[in-house]
Amino acid sequence: MNVFVMLQPLFDMLKWLLPLLVLVIIIKTPWFKGWFGELLVRTFAHYRLDGQVYRRLHNVTLDTPDGATQIDHVFLSPFGIFVLETKNMRGWIFGGERQAQWTQQIFRHRFRFQNPLRQNYKHLKALEALLSVPPEHIHSVIAFVGGSSFKTVMPDNVTQGVSCIRYI
Repeated sequence: MNVFVMLQPLFDMLKWLLPLLVLVIIIKTPWFKGWFGELLVRTFAHYRLDGQVYRRLHNVTLDTPDGATQIDHVFLSPFGIFVLETKNMRGWIFGGERQAQWTQQIFRHRFRFQNPLRQNYKHLKALEALLSVPPEHIHSVIAFVGGSSFKTVMPDNVTQGVSCIRYI
């Protein structure tokens, strides 16, 4: 009896199951979640912000005295320079403007992460130094995408989904 003939249905199933499994593993990585969140904001901006008024820059890397910093999105306009940090998160988000760490809660699991306002502050200062622009012309915007909901009061510049475009 030929073993390969008996195992052929298993091999046929693995031809599509293994690539699907690899895709699922990739989608679950933090890298993919970050990339996809930034892609959503980039798409929102492309369709919602007038290209004649706003100039869009994405994934801007700037040298700083202590290394380098990567800015997700920069929007240049007559209204100012908007520096946008994207967070692709789900669950409940707890945090305050002055807290160093915020919390993401998914069911009973809690995860702490750096306050994105503080993270974006470094981006603002790097851009301000590079362009020699007064700080009142540079605006910080934080965009949460991915189905999260705020459980504490957030400043106006901390937005969800498409609201970041309305803020800009």
